[in-house]
Amino acid sequence: MPGRGKTSQPTRMEPDAGQLARILESSGIRLSSAQAAELWKYHQLLRLHNQELNLTRIHNFRNMVLKLYADSILPGKMIELPSPLMDLGTGAGMPGIPLKIAFPHLELVLAESRGKRVSFLEAVVSELKLDRVSIVGHAVGPGSQVRVNGVITRAVEAVSRTLERISGSLAPGGLAIFMKGPHCEEEIKDAVSRFPGRFRLAADLPYRIPDSPHERRLVVFERTDSPAWARMAELAEKNLAKTIESEINETFKDLKKLLTPRGIRKQLQTLVSGPKQVAEVLESFPGKCVAWISRGDRVPPPPGVPPHLFWYNLAPALFDALDVFGTASPLLLVKIDEPRRWDVSQALPEGCTLFVPFQDPENVGAVIRSAAAFGVSRVVLLAESANPWHPKAIRASGGMVFRVELLEGPSIADLPDELPIIPLSSEGESIATFRFPPSFGLLPGVEGPGLPDRFRRGGVSIPMSPGVESLNAVVATAIALYEWTARGGGPR
Repeated sequence: MPGRGKTSQPTRMEPDAGQLARILESSGIRLSSAQAAELWKYHQLLRLHNQELNLTRIHNFRNMVLKLYADSILPGKMIELPSPLMDLGTGAGMPGIPLKIAFPHLELVLAESRGKRVSFLEAVVSELKLDRVSIVGHAVGPGSQVRVNGVITRAVEAVSRTLERISGSLAPGGLAIFMKGPHCEEEIKDAVSRFPGRFRLAADLPYRIPDSPHERRLVVFERTDSPAWARMAELAEKNLAKTIESEINETFKDLKKLLTPRGIRKQLQTLVSGPKQVAEVLESFPGKCVAWISRGDRVPPPPGVPPHLFWYNLAPALFDALDVFGTASPLLLVKIDEPRRWDVSQALPEGCTLFVPFQDPENVGAVIRSAAAFGVSRVVLLAESANPWHPKAIRASGGMVFRVELLEGPSIADLPDELPIIPLSSEGESIATFRFPPSFGLLPGVEGPGLPDRFRRGGVSIPMSPGVESLNAVVATAIALYEWTARGGGPR
């Protein structure tokens, strides 16, 4: 019957480049026809390989355009994007590839560690004939040196973890751009507190993808320090940086000699190791610091170091030969003063003068640390003593070798008889009843041989349990110094 036929349905338009461009335009993004065609080609490749590679879980065309392409491009309309720009954890190529299409001037680095997705990215770059686009097919970490002026990421990783991850790559003044959800206040606070002097919060821009309910937040951190490669370039321009890769290099040979007392004495320099001591010496004695020595070029001198400080970047095997404690952290080359001779004709100053005959550098360092702790006036290193600037002595002293007055003295056998010297001897008077004079010299024995005969009976002893022959000389010295301070001696 007339009028009883099927009601005609409106024809459904198949997606095409024009429809893609119109949806983007409704979001405030206007592409040229060539750009829209390029993005459409990328969309087709994404759909073609999605089932096999699981590139996206969004399948509705309009949602794909808004949540994937528009969302990727919007940061470029909100801020000026730096170049080269690394898309960290790009996955299927977002936000990097839509950004490159919308802003062709960008030099782009796509960082993705998953092999199948790397292959997909390579196919996209080839099919779209994208120029100045490179792919990093491995994980980016603090040791990576992919040199860029900006990093952008849509990854769900915490901001602080990402900032640490890109610390080897992002240039000074470079931008770390985070495309986050609306609720990321705690992440931002954590990053601000964890990276003072390294990154500053430059922008925090809430926004919504136009023509949609989707809220976003663009968080931007600016780098305020320098990665290793940038610091190396800065110092190289001033002739203050040197890379050393051969064991026959003269600088390396001189550094290696500092592991011996003879080398230290000849060069009047020493090596300081351990992050804490290196930092303390840099802060307290900047004028004595000569060079920062790193294992490879991954750890540059920190900000604020003396402007004259060299940077020796050593091949790992060479650095390990100098790093006798296995700290794997940078060493510091420090100049030392010519040691002054002790004038034996002068009376001892008020308080305690400590005479050190120890032959083990660790014992020398440890007793110097005790001397500093208990307010000893000065330390006289006898001829038998190990070099106090040996790396082992410096480490054992906790850096106190730089803070205590050190003098060179004669052999223990040549100490003048007329000096008020108090030997530490098991044959001496018990320290429990001993009265210390206002000025005196405290003399422990050499490890093993102990004291010369003439000093054995005139000193003090540390009471011990029966059956214990003797105390460690450093321990005995520390006990004696404590007893002296406990009875009114030492620092006031």
